[in-house]
Amino acid sequence: MILIDLVRLARPRDWIKNVFMAIPIPFAVTAGAHFDPLPFLLGLVGFCLVNSAVYTFNDLLDAEADRLHTKKRNRPIAAGRVPPSAAIVQAVLLVVFATALFSLITPTPTGVLFLAVTYIAANIVYSAGAKHVVLVDVFILCSGFVIRVFLGCVLVGVNPSAWLLLCTSALALFLGFTKRKADIVAGVQTTHRPILTGYSREFLDQAITICATVSMLAYAIYSVNSSTFIQGRELASMPFMVYGVLYYLRLSHDENIDGSPVTIAYSSWQLQLTAVLWIVAIIWSLGIVHY
Repeated sequence: MILIDLVRLARPRDWIKNVFMAIPIPFAVTAGAHFDPLPFLLGLVGFCLVNSAVYTFNDLLDAEADRLHTKKRNRPIAAGRVPPSAAIVQAVLLVVFATALFSLITPTPTGVLFLAVTYIAANIVYSAGAKHVVLVDVFILCSGFVIRVFLGCVLVGVNPSAWLLLCTSALALFLGFTKRKADIVAGVQTTHRPILTGYSREFLDQAITICATVSMLAYAIYSVNSSTFIQGRELASMPFMVYGVLYYLRLSHDENIDGSPVTIAYSSWQLQLTAVLWIVAIIWSLGIVHY
């Protein structure tokens, strides 16, 4: 049924990436910012629709290449279950609905609209050819995570911390390089993803190590220097952050596991438990819950 395939084309499973939008909330609230759930919810739902529009557009452009992939050839457009015209209509409507939701955000939707347009533009550049340029492909993909953090900051009315942005950027690059490493380990054919010819395992191992180190170091410095943490509890969440990074790195070397961050997020109960414990540690170290 085409409606089901249109939903699949929108990839609602991938909306989990927007959890990055919520990262600034506990820190902002502790610092004295006023959190209004309605604007945040409007921005979150609107950006989910923008994500789906981009996924639809990307699948439309990548249909021929996807037909060469053992799994992606079953995607709605590549498999011929959704015609290109229907995909175009869906992408346009999703952007229109997202813009309508953004327009309801008070006091002004300007910042949210700017970030949404930036996200769309970055993905258009990626699909138009940047995905074939070594390093640029990973940087553009990872910019989406940083944009999500910026968007979260805009929706709660705070300026992002430089250390938090550095940590997020390094972590996003870590995810991008581990995905490329997982593709190579899994034996993804270069006929489907030509960019893999520009990466070697040795380089990716070094890049992953650098990004993991920077992300953990930046998080530690942010935790120690931030005035929002209760003294003596600054590094309470650090062990969970380090464990999550190292465990994710271990999974990326397993050739039997899909290296997609979304797939790993849904399939690994260890990472899910680590995320819950990290949230508990953050709540305690910020003193959000008093007892």
